[in-house]
Amino acid sequence: MPKLIILDRDGVINFDSAQYIKSPAEWKPIPGSLEAIARLKHNGYRVVVATNQSGVGRGLFDMDTLNQIHDKMHKAVLGAGGRIDAVYYCPHAADSKCECRKPLPGLFRRIGETLNVDLVGVPTIGDSLRDLQAGAAVGCRPLLVLTGKGEKTQADGGLPEGTQIFANLAAAVDHLLAGEKK
Repeated sequence: MPKLIILDRDGVINFDSAQYIKSPAEWKPIPGSLEAIARLKHNGYRVVVATNQSGVGRGLFDMDTLNQIHDKMHKAVLGAGGRIDAVYYCPHAADSKCECRKPLPGLFRRIGETLNVDLVGVPTIGDSLRDLQAGAAVGCRPLLVLTGKGEKTQADGGLPEGTQIFANLAAAVDHLLAGEKK
């Protein structure tokens, strides 16, 4: 049975923007993140991304553009020797009444159902409290990275119990893989 990890996108894999990532040109990987995903793949992980993309619901960009951004991300990860197995996203605006917008656990439930896996103990890596809350609600193991909104998230407190904190995705992956070798 392959291992699974769930990553947030903006602020974890790529640099985030207060104005949203609205085009492929704005999608820029955080140094070390693509190689970290490659290390996960080489160690038997299925890598899944769970991301809020309210820019679609707000009309800042359309689904075609979101697909182009994700295509760029997939190609960049492949170029580093890795692979993202699936991307799950919530396209709804923050004021919508959907179940999939983090911090609600709908995206995570859909991942568990689609992949037919129990998410208890599955590591999930995010830079915001809502990323960690959504994962913790279904029993995932929360890991906070200090990239993106991570430093503010850490300073604000209220993290789910047992949250581990790392400088970036590469450091979190190093920790996970080192723990497996023990």
